[in-house]
Order: sequence, then structure tokens, then C-alpha cells
Amino acid sequence: MDTTYLKKFYKKKHDDKINALFLADVISKQEKDVLLNRTLELDSDTANHMIENYIGNYSMPLGVAMNYIIDQEELVVPMAIEEPSVIAASSFAAKIIGSAGGFKTTVTRRMMIGQVTLKAVPNLEVAEQKIKEAKKDILSRANEAHPSIVKRGGGAKNLEVRILTDDTNNNIPTYLSVHVHISTQEAMGANIVNTMMESIAPYLEELTQGKALLRILTNYATECLATSTCVIPAHKLKTGEFSGEEVRDRIIEANQIATIDPYRAVTHNKGIMNGVDAVVLASGNDWRAIEAGVHAYASRSGQYRSLTSWTKNDAGDLVGELTLPLPVGTVGGSISIHPGAKLAHSIMGHPNAPKLERIIVSVGLAQNFAAVRALVTEGIQKGHMGLHARSLAISAGAKGDHIQQVADILKHSKHKNLQRAKNILLNILEEFEK
Repeated sequence: MDTTYLKKFYKKKHDDKINALFLADVISKQEKDVLLNRTLELDSDTANHMIENYIGNYSMPLGVAMNYIIDQEELVVPMAIEEPSVIAASSFAAKIIGSAGGFKTTVTRRMMIGQVTLKAVPNLEVAEQKIKEAKKDILSRANEAHPSIVKRGGGAKNLEVRILTDDTNNNIPTYLSVHVHISTQEAMGANIVNTMMESIAPYLEELTQGKALLRILTNYATECLATSTCVIPAHKLKTGEFSGEEVRDRIIEANQIATIDPYRAVTHNKGIMNGVDAVVLASGNDWRAIEAGVHAYASRSGQYRSLTSWTKNDAGDLVGELTLPLPVGTVGGSISIHPGAKLAHSIMGHPNAPKLERIIVSVGLAQNFAAVRALVTEGIQKGHMGLHARSLAISAGAKGDHIQQVADILKHSKHKNLQRAKNILLNILEEFEK
């Protein structure tokens, strides 16, 4: 990739942006033509077979975040999102972090978890022991249900037993839950896991004398974690009236508040998910599953807390870290059939599943850095409202070059609302007609 063609990307016109991506070797000639001809659409026949009661497509803007250096590799990251300022903030943060060496990532061995939850087990301790003694046989039966994944090196690898009880509510009985850890390779693997769980349920009933109630994967993928870290020298944080050291300390303090206050933590983590969801959606993955698992992970201590950690090292640098459960895939579902998803994977260089995890968690860390930095310095509204002005201009009826003209005037107006945008547009049109 030749990033020289991508400099000041945000200032280029639409067609020039696409040509720049082609010249930088981010997209192919065919992909360039698709984007220039505005034919990146999901056809109705495919869409009709993806969901029930299909009536049409609901489009989301697809953009690209720049300046990412992840594990010493330069990347352009596709993001599908309707909210203004997210991609700009992501690119800005990636530029600062990239100038300090970029993101360094690690991923755990990718394991999805399936659950068979049993009720009315007469003797929980005996049942638990029998399951542990039959571990090899249980895993073998699970793998027999999906031999193709085993041939590719995946399959059921381990299991554990959990007794589920609530000491605070006597009306809830005790259940027995069997967790099976499954390698689904490049797939997110919901269908693989669910098939395996349904196949072993009768055998578990036989072993425990209980009744299988639930046989399904969990989206709380604690065996599929990705971590991204960055180190930013304090002098790179200086902005406006704030010294780099002041910005560093204020970011750390803001993170401390998000660690102890759930009300702040929810908004703090929502900012992280602005970036995460945008890449997950662009890549054709299940953003709802990721959201559910991530927010459960934020509550693993018993209180909902910040997902990020911002601290200071001995050299006085700002150190950021983010760990997320990311059971994403690069095959299966809509990934192989949705034209937008296929393009997104191409832009990222067709990453395997672990690499896609590395990209997504790094975007989450960048997004958090940008949001918190703005929040503790100039305020979140300055940058956000500047971009929001374009949305107001469009809502007011502006088209073409008039959109930016209205937005530029609106950004410096006392009242930044739709009525003001309409008045500005009217004045521009009247001047144009003279």
C-alpha cells in the first residue's frame, strides 16, 4: 500500500477519494468501477433470501478510516456508520497513535462456547463427576455432529461444568450447565456450535438423569479475547491551552471516573463501540452479538466499568489498553454474499479472523482516545457539531456544493439548528439567483 496517495484524504472529492484508494493499491480496478458507478448494492434476489418479509434495502454510509498502523502494518479500515464525526475522530486518533509507533495487539486462541443447560438433575455433584469422567466421549460426539470443521483443524476441544444457583431468590431452582469450548476456525460459528450442542444433549440427559432445557452457543465469548495497546509520549498530546502532561492526566482521570461510575462508563464504552460496531457491520459480522458480549465483559467484576485502561508509565507516556471478546468471522453468514462486506474484507487485505479481531479492537481503542481527549479539553461538541452541520444542511434541502457552504456558515452561528440551516440556504440561493 502506497499511503502517499491517501494524504488529506478527507479533503478530496468523492470520485478522487475512490481513485486515491485504487492508486494506493487498497482496492482493485473492478472495485473502483463499482464504487464510481454507485453499484455497491445488495441485489433484491439475494436480500430476499437473507431475511423474511423482505421489502427493500436500508442503506448505511460506508467510509474508510485512515492512518492505522497495527502491529507495524499500515491499514485502511472500512466503517459502516450513520453518525458524523466517528470516522474523522478514528482517523485523527490513529494518526497520533501511529506517529508514536501504532497499536500492538494480542489475541487468545479463538474458542466459541456452547451451552447445554439441564434442569431437574437429581444429584448435581454426581452428575458433575459423571460429565467430567465422560469428557472424551462427549467431545467426540460433538465432533461427530460436524466433521467438516474437525477436518479443518477445529472442533470441540474442552468442556467445563457449572452449577447455576441464586442464593438471593429461593424461587429459582438450581440448574446444571455444560460448557463446550469449540474452535470454529474462520467462522463465527453459531450454527456449528448449536448443531454440536443439540447433538450431545440426549447423552448429557442420560448421564445426569436431568432434562436438557437449552442447547445453544453463548455470545459471551470469554475464550476469544483481543487486546490492543498503545503508548503516546506526552508531548504529542498538547492541544490549545493544555500542555501534553495536562491532557495525559485528564485522560487518566476521566478513565478513572468511568471505572467507578456506571453512569459514565456506559457512555464511555458507547464511544468505544462507535468504532467497533462500524467495522463489525462493514465486515458483515453480527454487531448485536458483539455488543451483548462486550457489555457483559464490562460487568465481569460485578459492576459495569470502563473497558479501556489509561495509565502513565515511568517515562511519563500515556499508555492505553483495551481488551474485548470478539467472536467475529471471515466466512459464513452474509460475509460471502453481501457486496459491501466483500469489499470491506478486500480493503483490509482479506484478513483472517484473528487479524480482523486485532483491527477491530485497535479501532475501539482509537475511538476511545479521540472521544476522551476531546471531552477533557475543548469539549465533545466542537468537533461533533462541525460535522453535524452537514447533516443539518442536507435536512434543510441543500444539495451539491451548497451543503458545505451552509455547513461552514452554520458552524459559526450562535444557533446550530435546522431552522437556522434553512435560513442560511435561502440566503445562499437568493444570492446565487442575483
